[in-house]
Amino acid sequence: MDNRPIGIFDSGIGGISVLHQAMQILPKEKYIYYADTKNVPYGLKNSSQIKEYVYNAASFFLEQDVKSIVIACNTATSVCIKDLREKYDLPIIGIEPAVKLAIDNCDEKRTLLLATPVTIKEKKLHDLLEKIDTKSMIDLKALPRLVEFAENEEFESLKVEQYLKNELSKYNLNNYSQVILGCTHFNYFIPVIKKVFPGEVKILDGNKGTVNRLYQILKTNNLIGMNEDLDVKYYFSGELVQRRSDLDKIKRLHNRL
Repeated sequence: MDNRPIGIFDSGIGGISVLHQAMQILPKEKYIYYADTKNVPYGLKNSSQIKEYVYNAASFFLEQDVKSIVIACNTATSVCIKDLREKYDLPIIGIEPAVKLAIDNCDEKRTLLLATPVTIKEKKLHDLLEKIDTKSMIDLKALPRLVEFAENEEFESLKVEQYLKNELSKYNLNNYSQVILGCTHFNYFIPVIKKVFPGEVKILDGNKGTVNRLYQILKTNNLIGMNEDLDVKYYFSGELVQRRSDLDKIKRLHNRL
């Protein structure tokens, strides 16, 4: 048993979707959620910038004596998860697009993976696809503005819907039966994504798989917490969230999930 907190990190508010999943599966843990709101979005930045931001967050977590770190950001995972594991001596779990789940559930139709430009460009994703998507059934599309929309809590406006329609206009959406969300910010847009597609589509993400992996690592290393009450603290770029408006925003985001 280990009642120290778990650190969960994202470039912004997207990782709250991972935290929300963790709260269901591991309800007796303490959590520290770190949103790097000063530097969001990461999806259009270069790798060296992203690494600097992630190392700053990791250092913050170590100061808080966390027992594990979850990188709830596909972009950060794709850029520096290997370096993080080499640098820090504690369990570090990254998130990646649910490619294997998509292939396991694949029918005769194709799958569309939506992510940030960095995630789609990085070698990590392409290595994963080469290994698992042997029949080349998955297409990739970067949607950088969705992160901006999410940070502004603009989830189902006509502007968002038109953005998706414009960005996906070159695809025959009738050819797709599955959509992979390769960015945790994108989970908030599930209703409008489903609306844009002409038929039924399955929406897949890496959240549950990431939290299940966290659970297994904690269990294997005897790190499962047994706190009496769920305890979550939120930080925006290292500053404790205390303003009522920010706390209300976080509550609204949880309620969307």
